Amino acid sequence: MSDRTRGRVTRVRRSLTGLALAVVLWWLVTDVLATPGTMLARFTPTAAVPALLELFASGAGVRHLVVTVERLLAGLAIAAVIGIPLGVAVGRSERLAQTTGSLFQFLRMVSPLAWTPIAIVLLGVGDAPVVFLVAVAAVWPILLNAAAGVHALDTGWLRVAASLGATRTEQLRTIVIPGIRAHLATGLRVALGTAWIVIVPAEMLGVDSGLGYAILDARDRLRYDELMGLVVLIGAVGFVLDSLAQRLAAQTRRRRRRPLDSPDVQDVADAPITTVAGRR
Repeated sequence: MSDRTRGRVTRVRRSLTGLALAVVLWWLVTDVLATPGTMLARFTPTAAVPALLELFASGAGVRHLVVTVERLLAGLAIAAVIGIPLGVAVGRSERLAQTTGSLFQFLRMVSPLAWTPIAIVLLGVGDAPVVFLVAVAAVWPILLNAAAGVHALDTGWLRVAASLGATRTEQLRTIVIPGIRAHLATGLRVALGTAWIVIVPAEMLGVDSGLGYAILDARDRLRYDELMGLVVLIGAVGFVLDSLAQRLAAQTRRRRRRPLDSPDVQDVADAPITTVAGRR
């Protein structure tokens, strides 16, 4: 077994040990130490897990989970469409960065949930305000990481491309975007975590599906075992999503090569030369 594999196995074992200790502590507090019949005793894992399995067996659990993930992906897509181009523009223009810096920091510090009344007034109830709140939460990590990635680029790459006749679009496609992929992957991971935290309370207002709605519904039906099971489900799904995003970011960093050595940049360097030669 290689050192890398051994280290990975050790990390997994320690992670599972920590989770197992948390479950044991949860069981001790709610099932052993809690007085039978009290509110605390209703949140025991011996009741939450069967209730969660029952919810999925009925099909309601799958429906709520799918709806929440769909809203999450829609909000992330909107945030990416807005955040990436705007972040690249801010990163490439010092004047734009100075003009928008204070405004962006001000807006970024406003809690996404503070926009809830405005979203409901403008968009009504249903999926639209939930997706809007997710997008508001996710756009800032994407925008700021895109701008940081552009700032981190070696300006020599752009000067070389410009000296060979590459247009701004060609520079963007072959130097800027490949050069900031690692930053974008990190920004998307942070945005995903922030959006997952926001979407659950956002679904507690004006919708009739989703994990946030399911929690309120379980509370109203006094199904505290189901409520606790849903909390566990939200944490588990969030953990899986973050793990996938983390792996994607790590793979992006490993595949990252110096732009001047990559085939993409070589193609950009060759294309303008051919064009210029043709003009001569």
